[in-house]
Amino acid sequence: MYPPVFKYIDSEDDMEKNDIYQITIEDMSEDGSGIGHIDGMAVFVKDTVVGDTADIRIVKVKKSYAYGRLEKIIDESPFRTEAVCPVARQCGGCTLQHISYEKELELKQNKVMGCLKRIGGIDEPEKYLEGTYGNESYLRYRNKMQFPVGKNKDGKTVLGFYAGRTHSLIPVDDCHIGHKVNRYIAEAVCSWADSFGITVYDEKTGKGLLRHVLTRIGFATGELMVCLVINGKKIPHDLELLEKLKAAVEQYNSALNDEGNEKADIRISLNSVVANINTAKTNKILGDKTFVISGEEYITDHIGDVKFRISAQSFYQVNPAQTGKLYGKALEFADLSGEETVWDMYCGIGTISLFLAGKAKKVFGVEIVPQAILDAKKNAEINGIENAVFYTGAAEDVVGEIYEKGAEGSSVDVVVVDPPRKGCDEKLLSTIKGMNPKRMVYVSCDPATLARDLKTLIAEGFELEKVAIYDQFSRSFHVETVVLLSHE
Repeated sequence: MYPPVFKYIDSEDDMEKNDIYQITIEDMSEDGSGIGHIDGMAVFVKDTVVGDTADIRIVKVKKSYAYGRLEKIIDESPFRTEAVCPVARQCGGCTLQHISYEKELELKQNKVMGCLKRIGGIDEPEKYLEGTYGNESYLRYRNKMQFPVGKNKDGKTVLGFYAGRTHSLIPVDDCHIGHKVNRYIAEAVCSWADSFGITVYDEKTGKGLLRHVLTRIGFATGELMVCLVINGKKIPHDLELLEKLKAAVEQYNSALNDEGNEKADIRISLNSVVANINTAKTNKILGDKTFVISGEEYITDHIGDVKFRISAQSFYQVNPAQTGKLYGKALEFADLSGEETVWDMYCGIGTISLFLAGKAKKVFGVEIVPQAILDAKKNAEINGIENAVFYTGAAEDVVGEIYEKGAEGSSVDVVVVDPPRKGCDEKLLSTIKGMNPKRMVYVSCDPATLARDLKTLIAEGFELEKVAIYDQFSRSFHVETVVLLSHE
């Protein structure tokens, strides 16, 4: 017999493991679990969807929340849908495949608005919302994939992804958010590894050669990079590997001819095969050194009219279709007339900088990764852009020093920031305030740190003008936001 559904809970001891309750799912968590409540206590239930009413069994109880396991769906949510991937439930990647795309966009918008209100202290953030922009295709959109390498129960080499919150490898033959060519590349690498006894890295012992396989694809050019991350200094039987990769690309292109070209399908050319050395006992995927096995050390791609050179270690947005729209919005918000001096902080390989340079008097970019700055300078060169200057270093240090010295770039009209998930450094925000720009465009991949930084900037005299939300990472809870602030 079930315990009472609305049992009063005043400590974690009142709810016990294996208790069964009937709850309604009201929200979704970052990992795709449904969230319901029992007398105010949040309960996270995997495999449920907002709108479900379900019987759930308690599996773990914490101080202020609990975890439940789905026992039975009583009333199915109208937003529930069938996942296209057979391992979507186990894999830690696409956490929202079981929910309709329209509801996914709504959840992402609510997530951003909730952070702005709760963390940023912004009243009625919806009045600043310019729009929420979804993906034209929420499958096959990623131009970069990183596959951990492992062995299956039969001892065969497999590529895949880690299950949520674990390092337990789930073999994946064909990831549906990645390009179709990845399936052929995965088969080629695994076949080569098994044929020549290539060892696989073991996280516990730190032994074994092959750690990850990384692919990058220029969606506009069809250029493909295959990067093997190794726990060593060389790859044995590299010529045989190269032959298998070439055959895999030929097989993919032949399949295109047989199936007929679809809109998203382009012929692929194997332009770069490289190896990245990572001998550290770490969860970090890439090491600091990369060497070429065949071809170039980079591929090229286009966003709009701007051409980019992309190396294995370059930061480059994974969704090129949405990236063009997102950068176009950043350019619109910057509102350049051709007379402005602009700073692009956390500039990466110069993607936003070079978009801005065509409309600005001069653009200054700064990035802490040396290889990215080398790529940014080369990207400026191959596009014939002469009004962009790039600096290597932490943005807070480089910009702070230039501002304190009153050097070129200390007087600025527009500031653009595109920081990592941790957001902007406090020192940098203080320096930006002192530089007194007319406008600031904040591109964010984390709504929580965005909201935190906006609270600081608004307290320093900036005024929030517009918010635009872009779905760069469909079928996951990650979301990009572009914000415009003005400053008197």
